Amino acid sequence: MNLNTQQKEQKERVLLVGLYGPDTHRGEAQEHLDELERLTDTAGGITIRKVLQKRLKPDVGTYIGKGKLKELSSFIKTHNIDLVVFDDDLSATQVRNIQNGTNAKVIDRSALILDIFAFRAKTAAAKVQVELAQLEYVLPRLTRAWTHLSRQKGGIGTKGPGETQIETDRRMIGKRIALLKEKLDKLNKQRITQRKGRSGKTRIALVGYTNAGKSTLMNALTETQLFAEDRLFATLDSTVRKFNVNNRELLLSDTVGFIRKLPHNLIESFKSTLDEIRESDILLHVVDASSETVDDYIKVVNSTLKEIKADSKPILLVFNKVDAIDDNSIIKGLKRDYPDAVWISAERNIGLNNLESEIDRKIIEDSLLKTYEIPVKEYKAVSVIHEIGEVLNEEFVDDIVRITFRIPKKYMGELRSVIKHNDFDTSVVY
Repeated sequence: MNLNTQQKEQKERVLLVGLYGPDTHRGEAQEHLDELERLTDTAGGITIRKVLQKRLKPDVGTYIGKGKLKELSSFIKTHNIDLVVFDDDLSATQVRNIQNGTNAKVIDRSALILDIFAFRAKTAAAKVQVELAQLEYVLPRLTRAWTHLSRQKGGIGTKGPGETQIETDRRMIGKRIALLKEKLDKLNKQRITQRKGRSGKTRIALVGYTNAGKSTLMNALTETQLFAEDRLFATLDSTVRKFNVNNRELLLSDTVGFIRKLPHNLIESFKSTLDEIRESDILLHVVDASSETVDDYIKVVNSTLKEIKADSKPILLVFNKVDAIDDNSIIKGLKRDYPDAVWISAERNIGLNNLESEIDRKIIEDSLLKTYEIPVKEYKAVSVIHEIGEVLNEEFVDDIVRITFRIPKKYMGELRSVIKHNDFDTSVVY
């Protein structure tokens, strides 16, 4: 059952379950469940109740313990609960025991996120990446405990390959994973070719916690109408558009939002999509300023950037949705904690001129202005400059090409290697 079908039919009734203890205080665990409720809404379900239990550690067999499981079973039966979603990953044994004890469908946070991604995936690359992540999630959990899925009628947690592949053996899933990786490798090569065609322009990537307003900001800056929705993971595929700042043509890419406890398999599968982040020149870290957990969201994004090895890039912190903050003291506090941030409302076009000025400043700050004089016969070097730099002026004087350009600092090594292999002198002007 896909989300559109579910919207027409009665939504699944969902019970959410989480734990708190020595490593997670109750308030933090409650925030995680609130986010899990939003994920459930995105997947097409309706949350009936959220349950938090205090434990020193999860029960090996049932996650919540036999007593709590019996209590939940009674509630599930009384309130016609269709689905139980746990905020942490469950083992196959835990799923089996909870399933048997409640007679309800049981999934965990990772399965829910993968389910949403399965619906949101539209392009060939995204569909391959999601299916690969789902199968790699299923493989270590492939036991007889999962055969109950064959008796289910669908719904949240069963989209994508889950419903049809879960009954197959490890060998068949292993073959499918190998095939998907081969497809993904071909698609990655196509992406690399596409990105080469965009060299020579400064590339900026929008990053941030899911639902921070990245797609809305991209629409505002590029004057396009990309899909934007007030739901988690509204954007899944990377999209690249041109826009101009101070007469400089730039490339802006929107990327999938980050989230707490993002399944590792998903990060691994989406590495090709995340290449848009890794290969960009500047990152715009978009933050929902109206959120009560701003600091936490920023930490999650910074941690994910570190995991994908993109944390050393120039980053411009952009606080969005300032129009949704009624208490001015909140803004004052955030400005004190994040003095270098830019404040905007992408939806209402507030502060965008200042953002563009800061983008321009970042570009200049992270690049070098140079003028080279190159013999015409060595035009290959000029060609390289056109590919990796922004040419500001080019003139021919006798048998010399005098070219003035701005180049990102990260490309200077590549340019020096080209110049080094030529026997001409260059005059450099800063």
